[in-house]
Amino acid sequence: MALLDWRSSPEHFDHSGDKPCVLCTKPTPLRSAKGKPVHKVCAEQWTDTHTDREGDK
Repeated sequence: MALLDWRSSPEHFDHSGDKPCVLCTKPTPLRSAKGKPVHKVCAEQWTDTHTDREGDK
């Protein structure tokens, strides 16, 4: 499974409040690198599902 590094909290935490996750719709204060509201776990699962890995073909 893909593990994302979200240790830079200013980039990934929005102090203005929760918004619905773009993947599961549950509220989250977390944001992707592009500013989209998303849980880290949801982003990791999405990345794992949508990334071609060597040997998958």
